[in-house]
Amino acid sequence: MSAEPAGASGAAPAPALMSIGEVLERLRPEFPDTTISKLRFLEAEGLVEPRRTPAGYRKYSWDDLARLRFVLTAQRDHYMPLRVIREQLASREVAPTLAAVGPAVADPADVRLSRDELVARSGIAGELLAEVERLGLIAPTAGRYDADGLAVAEAVAGLASFGLEPRHLRAYRTSADREAGLFAQLVAPLARQNDPAAGARAADTARELVRLSQQLHAALVRIGLRDALGR
Repeated sequence: MSAEPAGASGAAPAPALMSIGEVLERLRPEFPDTTISKLRFLEAEGLVEPRRTPAGYRKYSWDDLARLRFVLTAQRDHYMPLRVIREQLASREVAPTLAAVGPAVADPADVRLSRDELVARSGIAGELLAEVERLGLIAPTAGRYDADGLAVAEAVAGLASFGLEPRHLRAYRTSADREAGLFAQLVAPLARQNDPAAGARAADTARELVRLSQQLHAALVRIGLRDALGR
């Protein structure tokens, strides 16, 4: 079964391989923030391996497109760090249409990692982890770290590789606390209702608020960097 139908009756068959621009065009309706740079980054991280023409141009299959949809959905809807996504892809075969992320990782609290496991999976140095814990960026529960803790650790480790120190990250904690307080005012009335449907709506609302917040933050950072990038 192919990842996309070859073409409806009377329609031209879908191309066997796609350029990076064609892949971007197919992804953007669902993932509007995706860029060519993002696709190249995911390739560099080993999450997709497009073929190369003799001239060096990337060519993507429909299976490659399915993998990209899986990765982008896992990041957007489940906040998975790339290491976890890579493990998911290695342990399962992505279906032609996007495979659903398993329930074991849908809730960040379902992940329970020891300190050594967190360090191994995130790549964060032990002394750096201790410092970001002191600053309140990561807070284990009963000595265990959930998927959000893992995501923070991986992001901090990545930022540290560019020279950012923990003291530079304090503003993130302050901003996140303010946003959480604001969003809590919106979802708390739903969460307090003694109705499972209302609880589900509260969870959906919270996820959508987080997604929109991430979209806004990313756009504002890109706008702020335009002068530095000369664009």
